Amino acid sequence: MQKKKLIIFPFNGNGIEAFDCINFDEYDFIGYIDDDPTKKSMEYDIFPKVILDKYPELFVLAVPGSSLSYMERAQAIHSLNIPNLRYINLIHPSASVGKNVKIGYNCLIMAGAVITSNAVLNNHIIILPNSVIHHDVVINNYTLIGSNVVVAGGTTIGNNCYIGSGTSIINGITIGDFSLVGLGSNLVKSIPENSKVAGNPARSLAFANN
Repeated sequence: MQKKKLIIFPFNGNGIEAFDCINFDEYDFIGYIDDDPTKKSMEYDIFPKVILDKYPELFVLAVPGSSLSYMERAQAIHSLNIPNLRYINLIHPSASVGKNVKIGYNCLIMAGAVITSNAVLNNHIIILPNSVIHHDVVINNYTLIGSNVVVAGGTTIGNNCYIGSGTSIINGITIGDFSLVGLGSNLVKSIPENSKVAGNPARSLAFANN
């Protein structure tokens, strides 16, 4: 079987870690896409976005975003201007994905992650290493889950959220769209869209700074 040619966008921390998730029996890794001319690599080729127009056979994993730029993830991904069929998923071989889990497209699931029965990951999701997503959790588009996060069963996480590493989220709550949960938080109640919370128990950062 001919290997699919894969390129990763952008050349950032998520992209570098995604390299470890590639199945090289399935994919021929070409390099990275990044329009920042200051980015250099001794190991990998870095191309501008125009390579996607020149080579329509390239498949793409797009993993922009951090705690500082999670709000712009959708815009960054859409800037590639490619059809959804060109996006792929990468799942590290040490990750565990349970029965009846539904995963959309352009999702990255890193080493040691556990996703249990009936969980739903929509599109453009990143799960960093060793996080546990329990039964019946729904994670919506463009959301990034940090490392060593535990999301208890029946929780819904909105679009374009960022869940900081080391966070624990109680079962059955809802996290509104465009929300940030800070590192090491313990979230014990639902929060509305555009929230920024942190702490144990997590509370509004705006309130904490007053």
